[in-house]
Amino acid sequence: GQPLGPRRLSLKPVPKLPDTEAFLREALVKVKKQARGCLAPELCLQAVRAATERPFAEGVRRERELFRVLLSSGQAQALQYAFFAERAVHRWATPGGASWSSAAPQPVRRAAVIGLGTMGRGIVTSLVKANIPVVALEQDLEYLNKGRKAVMLLLEREAMKMEGGAQTLDFHNPARLQFTVDFDLLRDVDLVIEAVFENMALKKEIFHKLSKICKPGALLCTNTSALNIDEIASTTSRPQQVIGTHFFSPAHVMRLLEIIYGRHTSPTAIATAMQLAKALKKVGVVVGNCFGFVGNRMMFPYVQQAVFLLEEGSRPEAVDQVLEDFGFKIGPFRMSDLAGLDVGWRSRKEQGLAGPSLPAGTAARQRHGQRYSTLPDLLCERGRFGQKTGKGWYQYERAGGRTATPDPWLHSFLSQYRDTHGIETRFIDQEEILERCLFSLINEGFAILAEGIASGPEHLD
Repeated sequence: GQPLGPRRLSLKPVPKLPDTEAFLREALVKVKKQARGCLAPELCLQAVRAATERPFAEGVRRERELFRVLLSSGQAQALQYAFFAERAVHRWATPGGASWSSAAPQPVRRAAVIGLGTMGRGIVTSLVKANIPVVALEQDLEYLNKGRKAVMLLLEREAMKMEGGAQTLDFHNPARLQFTVDFDLLRDVDLVIEAVFENMALKKEIFHKLSKICKPGALLCTNTSALNIDEIASTTSRPQQVIGTHFFSPAHVMRLLEIIYGRHTSPTAIATAMQLAKALKKVGVVVGNCFGFVGNRMMFPYVQQAVFLLEEGSRPEAVDQVLEDFGFKIGPFRMSDLAGLDVGWRSRKEQGLAGPSLPAGTAARQRHGQRYSTLPDLLCERGRFGQKTGKGWYQYERAGGRTATPDPWLHSFLSQYRDTHGIETRFIDQEEILERCLFSLINEGFAILAEGIASGPEHLD
């Protein structure tokens, strides 16, 4: 017997919050932090604001205006491009004529991972999450136990994120996940991923061993970020089964999986690696074999320019800020601290760019006739490897800490370095930082396309 009043939501008055303004201000700060540099989430917030402040019809009109702004924006075009590019990379092809349309994958019922360092742990976690039974192998019991602890910790965290709790990730069952130091347990796996550190001699020794132990059809994958796939394959009796599967750190989080074919890699091997990427919910991108492949090869000149900017007067936090404001999730120096400065250092020593193998009398800032900066090498010599040691380009609250704060020690170290080499400190503006870092990235991309290492621009992007 009560009057019904308006039933339409649009006709009801908007309930007033006691502090709408403060609430919306706080929300904007949150949105800006979470979706840094992204237009759409901010405009969504403006649409909500309009709905609280104006009558319904006006609110809807305002929302339409905002939507029109987004519809024609560069960001919308870029997101649409990225959406389709991510789907286009499933259609891979090699210069030799192999392609996605004619190659069929082999089933992977059981996999193995060799090496339980940072990368190996993440790869094991990814495989367990994809319900693929795994054998995890280390060189000795001490490393095995350390690796097992770390993997179990990662899996427990992942299980908590999944609604069903630990039941859905059956990782305490040895049939699903087995830790061992015995190579003989790899006899019946369909696929092995080697994830030891970047040392050619060590990788060749492991592949020689795998070639003798694994069943004939097993795929032998190397998680290398730069080393020559053909050279690794040369120690095996089955180079057609050898392929690069370059995971990005942290491997259980990052969605990219770079798949590198060598001179002899079979189309079936490529198709199987691509199928694996799909099973792991990753985006597999097939690329050719050259130093650094595509991901790291493009990264080298980009990070190098960032370091040159420090030599000339900038600071790590200034460079990172510009690139993160532009839209990168993480700037080059925070990224370097996260990945570990020692990784690049080891690679530079192997290439003869740094370390004891340098001939006496080498110019301090020249290598192989090119400009070179010793800054990262000098930090490594002082044991500053990034987050893992609590100090790198930034300082952290402790070893293994995550919060980067600018380091006054590094600032004075940089000015000493400039004095030593007679470099005059100058002010570097945002535009120069952005252009020098991005243009090096883009130009390297064009070189990779020209050499046929990637089969299309979408693969690079």
